Amino acid sequence: MENSLKEGMNFEFKYVVPEDKTVPFLFPEFEEGKIMPKVFASGYLIGLFEFACIKFINEHIDWPNEQTVGIGFDIKHTAATPAGFTITVKGVLEEIKGKMLKFSVSADDGIDKISKGTHDRFIINAKGFNGQVEEKAGKL
Repeated sequence: MENSLKEGMNFEFKYVVPEDKTVPFLFPEFEEGKIMPKVFASGYLIGLFEFACIKFINEHIDWPNEQTVGIGFDIKHTAATPAGFTITVKGVLEEIKGKMLKFSVSADDGIDKISKGTHDRFIINAKGFNGQVEEKAGKL
């Protein structure tokens, strides 16, 4: 693993919320979700934090041979965001412990700060990881 990641590095990522990333679309098989408000779903928010970090990290590792997987989340989602709003994610790489990366993350939608917290990722060898997943899937 040769990389240029350093503690204190930061990034910003922007994302326009489409309607299909609102609560009713998160688990469409659940009837309750169909009548929930059409606001950016917390499940998608966590995914947005993941992909914002991934896009930042990939410029600093041997992508795609090396990749990262999410291993920890401590996120508060404190304001609703309707479709059409642009969410700005900001992140800071707070700590590097071997292959573990800890980020502080926050998001706002141009009107409200909608979220903040921490997100941990782990650098993996993609071929080895995928092999382990295939082996596990074969046990089903």
